[in-house]
Amino acid sequence: MGSDTTTRKVMVVVDPSREAAGALQYALSHVVTEKDELILVHVETQNSWKNTFSFSFLRRTGILIPAVNNNNNSSSLNNGNQSSSGGEGMVEGEVDFLEAMRQLCEAARPRLKVTVERLQMGAKDKASVILFKSTAMGVDHLIIGQKKSLSSVLLGNTKYKKPGGLGPKSMDTAEYLIEYSKCNCVAVQKKGQTGGYLLNTKTQKNFWLLA
Repeated sequence: MGSDTTTRKVMVVVDPSREAAGALQYALSHVVTEKDELILVHVETQNSWKNTFSFSFLRRTGILIPAVNNNNNSSSLNNGNQSSSGGEGMVEGEVDFLEAMRQLCEAARPRLKVTVERLQMGAKDKASVILFKSTAMGVDHLIIGQKKSLSSVLLGNTKYKKPGGLGPKSMDTAEYLIEYSKCNCVAVQKKGQTGGYLLNTKTQKNFWLLA
């Protein structure tokens, strides 16, 4: 974690997915301190999902915000237009998922500096865009959700070109970032709401961490 006087930059790759929610939960629970800067980065593409989602998405992902004080800071997320029939804490309409995630982080860690970065993929691939941005910002820790499914195993991973224009290597975005990031990169797989995390880094494979 470093000394108490050290301010670290922790970047979490986010999108409206269960994997990203798990990565963010891991970062809030096990990585960041109040002295750190948390950077939420999202790579936007023309074919990417719509950048909004309903608050019910947060309930489906099972994202849990760790309590750090006795104040009910997260209550502000449930204020506003509540559904009369949708159940407690449900909010009608849609909100920007990056803004919702930022508010969740600030509710969990009120003293934590939280920033948002929206990146355009352009002609580059997603992994290269994230790698360039994390290096340019001097990020200390890079965290990304990783999805391991039977379909991805059968269909194979994306073929990313190695830095320097070398031949392609078949790997997913998380594996590419682990391999080539100059900072510490952690790929996170959330195992249920209370099942813990399966972590992969350059030096540790399939490390099990309890929630």
